Amino acid sequence: MVDPLRDPDDPELLDPYRARELATLVEAARLASGAVRYGKVGRVGCAQVVVNRDNPLPLGNHACAVYGSSAEVAGTLMRLEQTFADVGRAEAVVYASPTTVAEIEGIADDAGWYAVEESLAIVHRGSVSSDGVHRGSVSSGGVHRGPVSSDGVHRGAGAPSGGPGVRVAVDADLPGLAALLADDLGAEPRRLARHLGQRMDDARCVFVVVDDGERLAGFASGFAERGVGLVEHVVVRPARRRRGVGTALVHGVAAAVRDLGALLVAAHVAEGGAGERFAEACGFETGYPVTAYARRVDELLD
Repeated sequence: MVDPLRDPDDPELLDPYRARELATLVEAARLASGAVRYGKVGRVGCAQVVVNRDNPLPLGNHACAVYGSSAEVAGTLMRLEQTFADVGRAEAVVYASPTTVAEIEGIADDAGWYAVEESLAIVHRGSVSSDGVHRGSVSSGGVHRGPVSSDGVHRGAGAPSGGPGVRVAVDADLPGLAALLADDLGAEPRRLARHLGQRMDDARCVFVVVDDGERLAGFASGFAERGVGLVEHVVVRPARRRRGVGTALVHGVAAAVRDLGALLVAAHVAEGGAGERFAEACGFETGYPVTAYARRVDELLD
């Protein structure tokens, strides 16, 4: 039987109309997440763009939804080069999904942009309770919240009452979070720690961790706004992999963004290989493909 929600030419993907709807929601959330805390979201030509000098990660400085005529797209790519050079980035990045014109590959190639990564947008399957609310594949009780302060923010995190030992991160975890992410991305830990601290102060951002004695075994981060939740980073210390830590973190952060009101939980994962298989095992389904295009703009910085 043919699934009417799937692309008949590729049953692993959503049909083009639904994929475009989903991509519009997910990309709006990714733009908003990239803008935390000092960034700006706007338009450059026919593209949606976020720029954030304080964010050292690609998500904080990228474009998407490049939709228009061939001339409009080519002109936009040229303008984006200067846009990202002006905020001190070494390269400009565009994520092309169903919200971007199908001809982007040829236009980008002519303009000196190159496809650097093929990934998939994936959606987390959550169970639905009797009240009709999506709860996630493990209950939010699997994340220990600790006491709630007078401002309504969960501050502390003691031993979990049950589940895999996932807890909400606190300020004291920042050096460990930055070190894990720096190892994973090859970024500078001090700048990452400052950036992660800014995110931890934003009510839309969530961080969950698993302890490994006096250090962290791993962490996951997420973001939720306007009913859309993102699972953004899942990092596990190499010695603790294949022990269920990553799965526990994914379930924990998915539950946490649902607690913030997310009805849809999505993520990006590299296409093929262990990452995609891990995501499927954690309860994600494929939605649509995403291609990252990059253009070095170092020469424009001089």
